[in-house]
Amino acid sequence: MQYLSKTQLKLLKAAKLDSTQLITQIATQADPSRLTDEQLLAFLQVCNALYRGGEPLISDADYDFIFLAELQKRHPNHPYLETIEPEIAWSEKTVVLPEPMLSTEKTYSQSGIEKWLNRLKKASENCAVDFSSLLIRATPKLDGYAAYDDGKILYTRGDGRKGTDISRVFERGLKVGGNGERGQGAGEIVVSQTYFNNHLADYFENSRNFQASVIKEKDLEQHALDAIQNHAAIFFPFAQLPAWQGSALQVLTDFDSIIEKVLVLVDYDVDGVVFELIDNDPIKQYLGATRHHHRWQIAYKSNVATAEVVVLSVTPQTSRSGRVNPVAELTPTKLSGAIISRATAHHYGMVKDLGIGENTLIELTRSGLVIPKIERVIIPKTAQIPKYCPSCNSELVWDSDYLYCLNTTQCPAQIENTIEHFFKTLANVDGFGQKTVEKLHASGINSVYAIYQLDMTQLLEMGFGEKTAQNLLDQLQRSRSVAIEDWRFLGAFGIYRMGLGNCERLLQHHHLLDIFKLTVEDVINIEGFAEKTSAAVVECLAKIQADFMQIHQLGFNLIQTPFITEQQTISRISGKTVVFTGTMIHGKRDDMSKEAKRLGAKVGSAVTGKTDFLVTGTDVGAAKIAAAMEKGVQVIPEEEYLALIG
Repeated sequence: MQYLSKTQLKLLKAAKLDSTQLITQIATQADPSRLTDEQLLAFLQVCNALYRGGEPLISDADYDFIFLAELQKRHPNHPYLETIEPEIAWSEKTVVLPEPMLSTEKTYSQSGIEKWLNRLKKASENCAVDFSSLLIRATPKLDGYAAYDDGKILYTRGDGRKGTDISRVFERGLKVGGNGERGQGAGEIVVSQTYFNNHLADYFENSRNFQASVIKEKDLEQHALDAIQNHAAIFFPFAQLPAWQGSALQVLTDFDSIIEKVLVLVDYDVDGVVFELIDNDPIKQYLGATRHHHRWQIAYKSNVATAEVVVLSVTPQTSRSGRVNPVAELTPTKLSGAIISRATAHHYGMVKDLGIGENTLIELTRSGLVIPKIERVIIPKTAQIPKYCPSCNSELVWDSDYLYCLNTTQCPAQIENTIEHFFKTLANVDGFGQKTVEKLHASGINSVYAIYQLDMTQLLEMGFGEKTAQNLLDQLQRSRSVAIEDWRFLGAFGIYRMGLGNCERLLQHHHLLDIFKLTVEDVINIEGFAEKTSAAVVECLAKIQADFMQIHQLGFNLIQTPFITEQQTISRISGKTVVFTGTMIHGKRDDMSKEAKRLGAKVGSAVTGKTDFLVTGTDVGAAKIAAAMEKGVQVIPEEEYLALIG
């Protein structure tokens, strides 16, 4: 278990999370899309527990934009996304908080703040309040240990509704920030950045380690007690935070300067700015809250970091399409909490034009989108342009700004990436990741069809263990028996300009086995397909037809995409926008969303003025229902919805 420290293992034990096998697997994989839903959810829970315990496994941005974003992409309405990420319960009994401590909605862009302000504007119109009169407060978003003080007890946030009693920290001398008075509600335990750097950095890896140690049951070490007695560590109520106040218009026009001012208002770790509506209870009540956050409040988290970095070399990588992409190998540099040693250079046209090669000095940025980006070249050097494919050594050719390997049938990288893409897109099969595919290809397997022809004897001869071999065979059988949409099956073949959305659009007008007869004009007639795209689609369909038919005849359990004309005549929700909320009895919300789409409906993740139906399961807040009705949305329980769709 080399990836976790003893402290991290102890935290996970306290949280009752079994992570040994999971952490080992995740630590060797950079791509969360390779994980099953169960693995992804379990890993998120592990990361959250370690973060809340002061021993983070990954950076905040990686958690939000890589792993949490993957769950949101797969299941927009997953319960994990709508609940408070819990603190570790330790050994104490949980107690009910005086009032719920919800999380805060987050955005990493100014446009996200603008959307939030538009939400306030619509609410003010519906409440007959002048939008220009609304007062907005902006405070530093403390990166501490969340707690709630009712004047008698200090509670951990726990799961937002139940926490644990940690009043002992006041008995140890912990003071309250601001006016020093107890009983001011929610806040965070924080430590002065200056004090931490001067007195605690030798004992704790980061301030979260220290903050978590303050609440432990065990006796504190002297340096931690000193921090409390010197008032460097305090409980800071949110109500006492220094703040900027102004109108919504000022937020829009002076956004950058507001952020700049607020971020330096306190000498504590800050990871963003919280904007909230103040002094207007009617609009707050109208907006209400989700199970996760108040809708009248949002946090802007600026996660952009910049550094000047030296390029060590530029490595070519061949994709499944034959395009050779440049990857800049960098002097390892810490950005936004992560060590960055590679960054994409987009295409070789950029490498050639900007002079990216050995010893080039670049400005590297890493934003909330996580992906490191070459912002600009500071000192150019001789560009490193390959002449031959790094995978098969075939001569490369230029097409506009891109280099291509045309050896499509024998290039190992193209073959392996194509096979891996097929199984990854099917999304109903495990085991066929990069290492497995490489091993199969090294043994002479050059196509998806050839993989489906394998038997136990062949796999054992290739060096797979008996258990692994049987698992691969079972997964191949599973991939054919588990039902999947026909548009997903088509998308697995990696047709140029045919993402899953275009595959679904195509099959809303033509049967799967008829698409190879289509002309360019046939495709152009489908909404969303331009002339150039249509020509490329018809050309690529002709190229894959033989492979497609060979694999299709293996017998996959395909769900046919309903034609648009069929949807309009048989479905009462065709063309309508539906939002599902609460716990459903009929099935998982994700499955119900797929069913609604098959019937021609659009499925939204949140109620807006354009929503037609809000379908409610159990555990739905009255405020959410009232807000939907205020927007003119028809609210119907699950049973009524099932009757509606027949």
